[in-house]
Amino acid sequence: MKKTIRDIDVDGKRVLMRVDFNTPLADGQVADDTRIRAAVPTIEYLRDHGASVILVSHLGRPKGGPEDEGLRMDPVARRLSELISSEVLKLDQTVGPEVEAALSDLPPGGVAMLENSRFQKEEKKNDPAFAAALAGLADIYVNEAFGTAHRNHASTAGVAAHLPAVAGFLMENELQKLSRLVEGPEHPFVTILGGVKVSDKIGVIDRFLEFADAILIGGAMCFSFLKAKGLSIGASKVEEEAIGIAAQALEKAAGVDCDLVLPADLVVADSFSEEAATRVVPVDQIPEGWMGLDIGPETASAYARDIASAKTVFWNGPMGVFEMKPFEGGTKAVAEAVASAEALTVTGGGDTVAALNHFGLADRLDHVSTGGGAAMELLEGKDLPGIAALMDK
Repeated sequence: MKKTIRDIDVDGKRVLMRVDFNTPLADGQVADDTRIRAAVPTIEYLRDHGASVILVSHLGRPKGGPEDEGLRMDPVARRLSELISSEVLKLDQTVGPEVEAALSDLPPGGVAMLENSRFQKEEKKNDPAFAAALAGLADIYVNEAFGTAHRNHASTAGVAAHLPAVAGFLMENELQKLSRLVEGPEHPFVTILGGVKVSDKIGVIDRFLEFADAILIGGAMCFSFLKAKGLSIGASKVEEEAIGIAAQALEKAAGVDCDLVLPADLVVADSFSEEAATRVVPVDQIPEGWMGLDIGPETASAYARDIASAKTVFWNGPMGVFEMKPFEGGTKAVAEAVASAEALTVTGGGDTVAALNHFGLADRLDHVSTGGGAAMELLEGKDLPGIAALMDK
């Protein structure tokens, strides 16, 4: 376990806190403040203990041109000011003499926000001088950005080499909830994996085959498995380069006690359109030129039954193109089953969270992870640089 802000004296200290405020913007305003709200408890804890809080985050993918003006942290700082009912000092640089001068007047309980960390090309390179400059702003480093914990960047890992480094409450909660999936989970343990790419999830499939009871496959990634079994998939989207990987997973599954379950039926369409002609077909009877865009009702019902009988459930990836009404049924059925399950229910990934929000079910799960890529890498058993850099208890 990693040390948290409870395990260190923060009273009156200057705290550099890495947050994940990579939020969607619309018309110069924050369009979804979920990630900002998630960090507020840690910010308020630090303020209550008289610490001055210096926040650093990335926003979007700056390219170093005029378009970067739309990726400044000002809208985020304004929204955070509203949430904590206190003015947030927004700085126009990330490091440098002007930043140091402005922060010298930051009072106990004050909050400042540095400019977008990725405006600095040194950030993604984990440049030692940039990391040292960031560390020079504070006495303590707190990582509250689980969503970027798998990135070996200056603000997520490099800075921890220069300061006492601990986790915030959000990071602590993520590690506790996700670790329960791999450290003695209650059985039956059912995993649901969807989305487009097998290659993005093969690490989790490979690991979970060793201790899960069932892995239920949906989304476009199922077509790599179906093609690996020699089935015709019509015009369905398929990750051709992953067919071999899928075949290996099927071979491994045949020799373990975990069921790797593929759809029995599909909703297919004659075009990728909400107005397309559709029909439900067995998985081995996709018409030529038609494409699968959702798991079928028989599969959805079977998956829901498996989920209902589980004691532990992990879900990552939609079952189909849920954004289009004709193809939302599979994802909706799985979402409702997970939300209703009498089990530890954990989910992660932007598309999965978007689906849960779409159906109004996100608040009925035990844990909705803030980091899709980070969660998957952690569950694969990889060391995440942003977590490895923190002090052990």
